[in-house]
Amino acid sequence: MMQKKAPNTLLKTSRLKTWITGTMSCGLMRPRKTYLVQMVSSVCGGNQVNFTVDQIRGIMDKKANIRNMSVIAHVDHGKSTLTDSLVCKAGIIASARAGETRFTDTRKDEQERCITIKSTAISLFYELSENDLAFIKHSKDGSGFLINLIDSPGHVDFSSEVTAALRVTDGALVVVDCVSGVCVQTETVLRQAIAERIRPVLMMNKMDRALLELQLEPEGLYQTFQRIVENVNVIISTYGEGECGPMGNIMIDPILGTVGFGSGLHGWAFTLKQFAEMYVAKFAKAEGKQSPAERAKKVEDMMKKLWGDRYFDPANGKFSKTATNDKGKKLPRTFCQLILDPIFKVFDAIMNFKKEETAKLIEKLEIKLDSEDKDKEGKQLLKAVMRRWLPAGDALLQMITIHLPSPVTAQKYRCELLYEGPPDDEAAMGIKSCDPKAPLMMYISKMVPTTDKGRFYAFGRVFSGCVSTGLKVRIMGPNFSPGKKEDLYLKPIQRTILMMGRYVEPIEDVPCGNIVGLVGVDQFLVKTGTITTFEHAHNMRVMKFSVSPVVRVAVEAKNPADLPKLVEGLKRLAKSDPMVQCIIEESGEHIIAGAGELHLEICLKDLEEDHACIPIKKSDPVVSYRETVSEESNQLCLSKSPNKHNRLYMKCRPFPDGLAEDIDKGDVSSRQELKTRARYLAEKYEWDVTEARKIWCFGPDGTGPNILTDVTKGVQYLNEIKDSVVAGFQWATKEGVLCEENLRGVRFDVHDVTLHADAIHRGGGQIIPTARRVLYACALTAQPRLMEPIYLVEIQCPEQVVGGIYGVLNRKRGHVFEESQVAGTPMFIVKAYLPVNESFGFTADLRSNTGGQAFPQCVFDHWQILPGDPFDNTTRPFQVVAETRKRKGLKEGISALDNFLDKLVTNGGKTTLTKRLLASLPNCCVVHQDDFFKLPEHIEVGEDGFKQWDVITSIDMEAMVNTVTAWIENPAKFARSHGVTVCRLNEEHGENDIQILILEGFLLYNHKPLADMCAQRFYLTIPYEECKHRRSGRDYPIPDPPGLFDGHVWPMYLKHRCEMEESGVSVVSIDGLLSKDDIFNQVYTNIWNKILNFS
Repeated sequence: MMQKKAPNTLLKTSRLKTWITGTMSCGLMRPRKTYLVQMVSSVCGGNQVNFTVDQIRGIMDKKANIRNMSVIAHVDHGKSTLTDSLVCKAGIIASARAGETRFTDTRKDEQERCITIKSTAISLFYELSENDLAFIKHSKDGSGFLINLIDSPGHVDFSSEVTAALRVTDGALVVVDCVSGVCVQTETVLRQAIAERIRPVLMMNKMDRALLELQLEPEGLYQTFQRIVENVNVIISTYGEGECGPMGNIMIDPILGTVGFGSGLHGWAFTLKQFAEMYVAKFAKAEGKQSPAERAKKVEDMMKKLWGDRYFDPANGKFSKTATNDKGKKLPRTFCQLILDPIFKVFDAIMNFKKEETAKLIEKLEIKLDSEDKDKEGKQLLKAVMRRWLPAGDALLQMITIHLPSPVTAQKYRCELLYEGPPDDEAAMGIKSCDPKAPLMMYISKMVPTTDKGRFYAFGRVFSGCVSTGLKVRIMGPNFSPGKKEDLYLKPIQRTILMMGRYVEPIEDVPCGNIVGLVGVDQFLVKTGTITTFEHAHNMRVMKFSVSPVVRVAVEAKNPADLPKLVEGLKRLAKSDPMVQCIIEESGEHIIAGAGELHLEICLKDLEEDHACIPIKKSDPVVSYRETVSEESNQLCLSKSPNKHNRLYMKCRPFPDGLAEDIDKGDVSSRQELKTRARYLAEKYEWDVTEARKIWCFGPDGTGPNILTDVTKGVQYLNEIKDSVVAGFQWATKEGVLCEENLRGVRFDVHDVTLHADAIHRGGGQIIPTARRVLYACALTAQPRLMEPIYLVEIQCPEQVVGGIYGVLNRKRGHVFEESQVAGTPMFIVKAYLPVNESFGFTADLRSNTGGQAFPQCVFDHWQILPGDPFDNTTRPFQVVAETRKRKGLKEGISALDNFLDKLVTNGGKTTLTKRLLASLPNCCVVHQDDFFKLPEHIEVGEDGFKQWDVITSIDMEAMVNTVTAWIENPAKFARSHGVTVCRLNEEHGENDIQILILEGFLLYNHKPLADMCAQRFYLTIPYEECKHRRSGRDYPIPDPPGLFDGHVWPMYLKHRCEMEESGVSVVSIDGLLSKDDIFNQVYTNIWNKILNFS
């Protein structure tokens, strides 16, 4: 059908009144107040069009005609090259240089490395023809559209820039290399977009490679396209909310015009709409003039026939749903025959230098070449012809304006994700309706360095109201809480600016739905924040990054005198990058944490050249770890406050699989409605609903993957110490007990508290350190473990080098979990998990072992427990803990449990004696029976009216026996895990020559299995009067109730002694009235005699 002349409707129906505004990289202030943009549309051949800032401001009021969108993709899939086609359409760069300029790569290192590092924004004004306007289903205000486009990085190390770009946009152009297909970072950025409720459209790029390099047949190319569409839709359906969700159906479909095809490098692209228009125009010549709505209906009907299992029979000129005609002849697919076939003919004629055929095709397609283009041949002529026939700028801008939402549409369904406050307050209603008369609500997503060293433009989006120069606003940082003054500043906006290329221009005000830069806000915000005029406004939600800053380097100034400059430079670096963290360790070291090697390399370069401007020295990169627990605490942990008047009883346990990830994703968070969260935890993770409703907080930083839960019953004054316990929890989860790394995946339960009746004795100074100590004790009694970060590595390579990849991964502790061939190509995809700690130098190692034919992409995937006990000096976790503690300037060795765990004191002198023996005997450990008391709620009240703490059923004797058994099986390991330094008294016997375990308690000999384990047994005795005197002299926070000693305590002592004597257990009785020294010397001598007799 393409043998007859088909009008090129694209070149005749759309016009681009052009300017370009904005970059998120840097800017200069011009002295002039009026900025006149003068540009020529080189593609359309239009006249020079002039726009002043005032005219730009007028277009900003037409909210229905604004499109805020991001370009997102895997690295090297052609985002910046494709964006050139749009910039070219605006006349900013010459048509011949489109695809080579990479206009949005504004930094020198971006041009040198050929990758995008920082998100870059440009603004275009695009005017749709009357015919094209008929395709827009939602509201519109005239034919002119303001398109704010942000080109974002594809490399995983810079995915925080993608997050910042997505937050201020409503739509996304997802670019996929049609040769490589959907890759790992494609899925990551698309998942981020869907999580932010960003509507996607798809562009399948590098079609020229499919034709020229792979030389695919039309049907093979169609199958490739179909597979990519399916893969993208699988991701959307997996992470999206379905057709019933707020956005409705967001699946991409070529029939709907939400899928583009083409080549960014060559500057040509199309959707089914462009070809459908050609054929409708051809078929409709005899039908007379049609209205835009009638024409649009016919084009949409034609689009349905150009994709999928639809076929065309040239014999009768009819479309068919079957692949054969009445005579059994096989019919070509319409997409192949009516779209790909003409493109293939153009490629064939030009690349095989068929000059006559080329001339005929150019004439039939009504392509007008200038004299310079007519002299070209081969690939250069092909580029000229294709971009004249199917200009990428037209196809993409039409797809963006027709199918991506305006702020008016998008903010209705995005508001609940964007705003933390009530859904019906004044701020929320203003955001939902995108109301310029509502209170100002603006989110700052990133800071952009200015040429004025140390100063930044605050780049963000106005969601409601209007921001203007001089307006007094509330600047709220991410830690702001309504009703409090922390992280809140009331300041006027110094200047409101438009970012225009490498320049910025002042503008009086900017209404909602638009992107803007603010001057003077940077000194009050670190990275992000909320700007508002509404006194009762809550924060806009903080952004969730898809990667974590898991790789660190230490930096220092080469010249020590430059330290102040380094510190100031680190502050600026932290502000300039959404992800990077700058930390000062206790040792005084300055640490920079980033997402990966490349991210750190760029950060260090920026620090040295732009922010600190001094020579720096850097360490080798190291990895961040996480601390966790692998079992429930083996005892109820008690810690006493410094004044001894308050006690906290707690236990901890590991999260069930998946809960930490749900917290990371925001599926479970502190901001959720309490009952909704409790029901989710009960149904998915089998939590007790009552306990799930009593979650106190998440941590660290109030949002981390650890939970503090209140499981107490009827405790007095508990709410008064809640804030202090939470503060201790945040402290302990940010700096764990093993090596002060963040905790992950741990639930802490508050079981009981004993508090002084006077509030002055239970203030924050008493409770916060006590909470930290008991949390550390809980972790140490729950088999603590280290977690390391794991990359998902996707490697593209030819089949012959796959073996080399396996070899490198095996050496690096990697694990291959998938291997597949890319359909229609000789390339293979190998997917593996690789510890981040092993990734340094991985790319270079891989390329040297595969002859440079393997191309890896690493994406942070998950945290995984590092096998081994951190207390065992033969394991990797022990080495990591030791190295980390040394690097951070901490004391050598993990702190012993006794530093955090306190004991309940009775009156016989057992604990005092035990402490002296522990300090005096070699290789000595202790197990306290008090550590095995059952939970307070499980202690029965006896007939005498008192809680039965003094009976054997109040103690978990089985657990105590198991602990002793663990010592018997490996006393040296047990000693090390309890902070005891094992020494060798006899080198011939090694570590096991002398090992001592002391059992301390009041009911040791009333449980035969435990009594039988002891080689020597001591029994301290004191008379009634002395015991009562000692007990009455104790300073208990809550005094014994009247009659407790005579009615319960002393009778129990007598009862237990009778039971012990009747059982026939052999004991050495010690007079408890002797002096402490005499008791110690008697027991110490007895023990050594026993040891010498054993040997």
